[in-house]
Amino acid sequence: MKSNKNDAADAEAICEAVGRPNMRFVPVKNVEQQAALSLHRARQGFIKARTAQANQIRGLLAEFGLVIPQGIKHLARRVPELIEDATNELPGSFRLLIQRLLENLQHLDNQVSEVETQINAWHRSNPLSRKVASIPGIGALTASALVAAVGDAKTFENSRQFAAWLGLVPKQHSSGGKTVLLGMSKRGDCYLRTLLIHGARAMLSAFERTKKAAYDWVGNLAERRCSNIAIVALANKNARIAWALLANDREFRADYARARAAA
Repeated sequence: MKSNKNDAADAEAICEAVGRPNMRFVPVKNVEQQAALSLHRARQGFIKARTAQANQIRGLLAEFGLVIPQGIKHLARRVPELIEDATNELPGSFRLLIQRLLENLQHLDNQVSEVETQINAWHRSNPLSRKVASIPGIGALTASALVAAVGDAKTFENSRQFAAWLGLVPKQHSSGGKTVLLGMSKRGDCYLRTLLIHGARAMLSAFERTKKAAYDWVGNLAERRCSNIAIVALANKNARIAWALLANDREFRADYARARAAA
């Protein structure tokens, strides 16, 4: 776009960008995928509102010297006891207020559960989502969000482009022939990247208990660097596997690498 911004300059810049041969475009989604993404966005909003409501209840009680441990489960168990306890000298109007806020918190929690039920139903009815969920570290939520957000996986030329679209690859700051790789770029969809990283975190914890030989590289990386770097590397690997399954219409095989090496 040229220096001054107006409608004519914006239109000219758009036309110029569309004509570029190497321009990258947002993946096109169908109506069903867009509806599934809407469920995930609604769930994310309900969780944010639920967290805010829980923090508000905890903060109001802290003003009266009543400290509740972190976690919504503690609120559901401890707050009704505090409301019914006559020894804490809470005013009656304040007890009614906390009761109302607690009911709103329960309502938001029910909304999250209902939306998750809809997402699971969509996941079970979609063969691509079930295929992606067969990858260790990817569950129904991550698989459904990934399939809905990607659109057509063949729009990405390779798995690295897909991982870069998710922001799971190192950010590059190179000049003068010297390659400098920084931390992960954090570009793309933050929601998808968070789901993949959380799944990899649970996956790494499970592998530390079971000691699976196929994922020794993850444990070695965690010991050599740190666990967070190993978790992001595992999320990157899972994202690339997911692209391979979707773009090449394959099924996940845990022994694929060993079978290829033997061949």
